[in-house]
This record gives sequence, C-alpha cells and structure tokens, in this order.
Amino acid sequence: MPQATMCTGKCSRCIGIILFPLALCAIVSNILLYFPNGQVLQLSEITDLVWFFHGILGAGILAILPAFMMLGAGGAGCCANRCGMLLSVFLSLLGLAGGVYCVVFSSMALTGGPLCDTGDGEYIYPFRNNTLEYNYLFNQTTWSICKEPENIILWNIVLFSVLLAIGAIEAVLCFIQVANGLIGCICGTCMRKKTNILGM
Repeated sequence: MPQATMCTGKCSRCIGIILFPLALCAIVSNILLYFPNGQVLQLSEITDLVWFFHGILGAGILAILPAFMMLGAGGAGCCANRCGMLLSVFLSLLGLAGGVYCVVFSSMALTGGPLCDTGDGEYIYPFRNNTLEYNYLFNQTTWSICKEPENIILWNIVLFSVLLAIGAIEAVLCFIQVANGLIGCICGTCMRKKTNILGM
C-alpha cells in the first residue's frame, strides 16, 4: 500500500537548513567589506553603504531567526505544530524584508561604486554621478581611477554581488515559507493520502 505524502513541516525544515549557510555567507561577506583587499582602513575611508549592515542584519540575523523557527516548526516532519507554523510565517515575513533590504542596498552600492583614493590622498566616490550608460560596471578601463585601497573596485563588486544574490535567494525562500506556513497552519503540517492498489 504505497503512500503519497505532502508535508509542509518537511518543507519548512528544508528551507531552514538552506537559510543557515546563506545567512552565514552574508555575514562574512559584509564583514569582509570593512577590510578591502585585507587592509585595515580608517572608518572614514570605508564605503558608506557598508554601514547599513545589510549583510549582517538584513541577510544575516533576520534570516537566521526564521531559520531557527522553521526547523522547530518542521520538527521531524509530521509534527502538526500549527502554532509553530504560524510563528514561522511572521518570522519569514521578517526574513523576506531582510532579504529585500539586502538586495536594495547591495544594488545601490554596486551602481554607486566604492569610496577610494584617486591619487591625491583624498577619499571620494568617483563614480556616483555617472549615468547607468556610462557606469563603471560596464567600463573596466575606468577602474584605474581608484589607486587605494588596492583592488577596491573588484573587491566591492564581488562581495556586493554575493550579497545581492544571497538577499534575493533568501527573499524567495522566505516568501515560499510564508505560503507553506499558511498551508501548514490551516491544514496541519502533514497530510497523507493513501492509495490502495487493487488486484493484488
């Protein structure tokens, strides 16, 4: 007698497990932005958008909180924990907001470019007034404008792109969990449909 099983609890658990490494990667990426190319800079020499903590807070802490709740709500799979699923919905909305927050500020940082020394000892944002058509992202020859910190443009592009991708993935996963949690809250975390095979 085979069984076809659809379990919202297992789905919650899977999403929670995926969110943990994503959140840790976001936190590490955000921290690395404070040390471009491994250098220790003065606070005034660090790109301003890094201080919005969109990797540490947005895609980090705000993703870890619902991840813990998802694991608890999912349990071993079929736990029928409606209250836990409902709470996971609210925390997933928080995680969704954190993911969007990370995407927005990562996009702004990518388009605006880094704070750097252009050779006269003064740290400025040389690319912030550029239009999208002439943006430094599409014109690698302009990267030589920044003299210090070394490789700051590539450093920022890679890390902010990672944060952008993580934020987007987390937002999608948390959105899925909102729908999954609502189903689990209404119908229970595990529904089983038994199919009898006749003629045996």
